[in-house]
Amino acid sequence: MLDLSLISGPMRVILLLLGVLGLLYLACGRTRQWWTRSLPLAMLAGAGCSAALVFFVNIVWVPFPDGLSWLAAWWLAFTFASVAAAVIRIRAGAPGIAKKVVLVAAVVAVGVSGAAQVNQHFGSIPDVRALIGADPPGHQPIEALTGSRAIVAASPDATLAQVWRPPAGMPAGGATATAEIPGSISGFAARGAWIYVPPSYLSNPRAELPVLVLTSGQPGSARDWFNGGNLLAEMNAFATAHNGLAPVVVAVDSLGGTLSNPLCLDSKRGNSFTYLSVDVPAWIRANLQVSPDPKQWTIGGFSAGGTCALQLAVNAPEVYPNFIDVAGETGPHLQTIQKTIDTLFGGDTAAFQAVNPLDVLSRHKFPHSAGVIVGGQQDTVYLPDALKVKAATEAAGMDITYLELPGDHTWRVWGPGLVDSLPWLADRMGLKE
Repeated sequence: MLDLSLISGPMRVILLLLGVLGLLYLACGRTRQWWTRSLPLAMLAGAGCSAALVFFVNIVWVPFPDGLSWLAAWWLAFTFASVAAAVIRIRAGAPGIAKKVVLVAAVVAVGVSGAAQVNQHFGSIPDVRALIGADPPGHQPIEALTGSRAIVAASPDATLAQVWRPPAGMPAGGATATAEIPGSISGFAARGAWIYVPPSYLSNPRAELPVLVLTSGQPGSARDWFNGGNLLAEMNAFATAHNGLAPVVVAVDSLGGTLSNPLCLDSKRGNSFTYLSVDVPAWIRANLQVSPDPKQWTIGGFSAGGTCALQLAVNAPEVYPNFIDVAGETGPHLQTIQKTIDTLFGGDTAAFQAVNPLDVLSRHKFPHSAGVIVGGQQDTVYLPDALKVKAATEAAGMDITYLELPGDHTWRVWGPGLVDSLPWLADRMGLKE
């Protein structure tokens, strides 16, 4: 039941059908007045409320950069119209409690169906497990992953894949855990991190593995990589194909809250940059038995997280010389560059340019850095940014792999963007012979 898909299979049809039936029930009336006055009034109210909400969210409040989509706007209009239709019927004297319950149920069906259609477009909540926040299979307390064991490590003459042989008793799959990573230096109030370790980490001896730190989009959380990104299954599949070897993945919170947006900077919104470049690596090295070599560390993310990965790669290359930027922007932006400068840098353009990736890349060379840049072929907003980042990073001497995948700004690009980057990561980290 927990693995029942909400974005494919029969549930997709059922959820859509519930919404259609709810709309039809609420829209159909028996009187001329209903068709000529009440229903048009309900439709107008739905459209007006939806337009007002979209304007407030996308223009006035702007809690996240992408704004409410047209798909969300349509279903909000349907839902508001459903509420208006139900209210009109109840005020007109809908007979009996049972009839009123059915009207309310129809409104709920429309709202749930609308949320399901938006979710099916983005793919953020793929199944019941993700919907209710249940732990994935193999989830363990963090204490089970923090002890020390004998290790097998790469040498100057051989990669990890060349010296690693799976020991007896190595599990078939990896494990997940959650942990609180405190902002000891930054003071950043981060939410909990999600961690994946492959079978070779759980074995005895264990492999000394590379580290992949992941950040989410905004709005979002660290768990998004395990929900929409299906990270547990994808990393287990990678490990199975590589004798149990895979990176230790630490998905961290770069936001501080679902709708917070510190833009991966140190500012009055919180010291997100110091948290990611100082506190997170320190905690990982102190608590997980991983490679201490910075060349074995990668920062990655999608959307706002992809922008964050780029920012860390150019502003902290000694910490993260490798990066995976999936559908990110060219730099930290709040609607416009000028608004970003005014809001977070007190109008100081030089302070912004000191950390803005394209400006940093124009001033410095990065011959020891490498990355993967991923764009969605139908992503008309972020694909142009990916091409600009590709040109800038290559001009600065980075070793860049560029991928374009079918899809727009959804998990149909974000998840495969990471998966398709894993062969590059395996080559660079010595995880395949």
